[in-house]
Amino acid sequence: MLRKVRITLALIFWVLITWLLVDFTGTSHVYLGWMAKIQFLPALVAMNIGALLFIVALTLLFGRIYCSVICPLGVMQDAIAWFRKKRNKYSYSEEKGILRYSILALTGFLLTTSMAWVVGLIAPYSTYGRIVGTVFSPLYKLANNALASLAEHYDSYAFYEVDVWLKSIPALIAALAAWIIIGVLAWRGGRTWCNTICPVGTFLGILAKYSRLKVVINADACKNCRKCERNCKSACINLKNHTIDYSRCVVCGDCLEECKFGALKFGGLTPRPLQETGSQEKDNAQHYEPSPLGERGEGPDEGRRAVLTGVALLAGTALVKAQDKTTDGGLAEIEDKKKPERDKLITPPGSISLRNLSEHCTSCQLCISSCPNDVLRPSNSLDRFMQPEVSYERGYCRPECTRCSNVCPTGAIKPITKEQKTAIQVGHAVWVKDNCLPIADGIPCGNCARHCPAQAIQMVPLQAGVHQDGWRWLDADNQEIPRERVLLIPVVNEEKCIGCGACENLCPSRPFSAIYVEGHEVHREI
Repeated sequence: MLRKVRITLALIFWVLITWLLVDFTGTSHVYLGWMAKIQFLPALVAMNIGALLFIVALTLLFGRIYCSVICPLGVMQDAIAWFRKKRNKYSYSEEKGILRYSILALTGFLLTTSMAWVVGLIAPYSTYGRIVGTVFSPLYKLANNALASLAEHYDSYAFYEVDVWLKSIPALIAALAAWIIIGVLAWRGGRTWCNTICPVGTFLGILAKYSRLKVVINADACKNCRKCERNCKSACINLKNHTIDYSRCVVCGDCLEECKFGALKFGGLTPRPLQETGSQEKDNAQHYEPSPLGERGEGPDEGRRAVLTGVALLAGTALVKAQDKTTDGGLAEIEDKKKPERDKLITPPGSISLRNLSEHCTSCQLCISSCPNDVLRPSNSLDRFMQPEVSYERGYCRPECTRCSNVCPTGAIKPITKEQKTAIQVGHAVWVKDNCLPIADGIPCGNCARHCPAQAIQMVPLQAGVHQDGWRWLDADNQEIPRERVLLIPVVNEEKCIGCGACENLCPSRPFSAIYVEGHEVHREI
């Protein structure tokens, strides 16, 4: 019963959090944003005390059930291992303690030295987010576009098409590499990644040694068939000594399902003297018999305990209210735009500064995949690899959109309102004279000023001495000039410019815009 409840809850969590990571409409973030916020590393970086206390309490009560239900990367590994369809494929292996605790210590060091993106390379939620956001999100969008075309054929607009494009080749390579490596390890060894590399698994494993409820072996009832050991994907059951390494057990329930002799129970622990084995047991492997709590007819049975496990998982999490859904007004695709060379990067509104983003972002790609304006993409820079950065070749940051700040689970992008966003200066526009159409080709334009939502761009005459009198243009001698002969160029008011990129994106100059946004290392407020 424990295994069935665990699998049901794990599938629910896995499907919903995957939808959260691929959804581009914003619907899922309103209802499921809490699922990202209760992941261990985002909760730790954001100092989400409620989520951390819940995970710690859950582990001290049930063991590492977080890893087999809430963690999407753990559930993905279970799914890959299940597809292998081979019974009795595992065997007990000694804990790689030096490697595990070295990685955990290095993780703690990196988190205190503003290098969260490095931790994100091996953290379970961030790794899964990159795999889904980079590899599977484009496939999800292609399927959506196919449905949109089909619906349009029947005069239905239940779906709408979205752009599908490659945001970063290095990010795609990194995501594919992680997926292949973890997939191969899961196919061959089950939970090898979780119990060797993952720092979250190592930390929770320390707590799991002291959990109240555990899978325990009754040596007297055991027939030494070894089915439990050979089907333990955590390789933590040592049937030779009838012990379980609880630092690696993820409470999946597979061993309980395999045992036909009632030698395995999930319950409280009552220690009894060890039988002579001829070898010294490891500190983290304990020998116990089931307490009366685990016996049939006395206290709660396994089914009731499993139900309590599911209730605790669902009751321990609360929905976090998200911002109301915003709608992307739709922007025509502009071809052949090239990214300008910026002296300073542009970071999303709400990130406060480049330093704050670097310290808190774990590169989970949630903000990037949820951006409806296609302005966020993973950074290729080695000092902030796969953290979000802003660029305006395919769209601009609409003042009414605050989705990235609403979905970020780590606090790297702080929640902001629409009113606050219109007052945040992430950068300022810079005019490039040689690229501007009135100068380069002698034709009028003014696109940047017409579309500036902050009204921070004013068009002034290119010709010296030309001025405006009502609706007329006059030269230095006050002689009227035909309107079509007056060429206007933009002047940027940096005090009003918020760096939204509308001017850069909508500038008709090719391949580089005649006006682009230079980022502010620390955001300013109007």
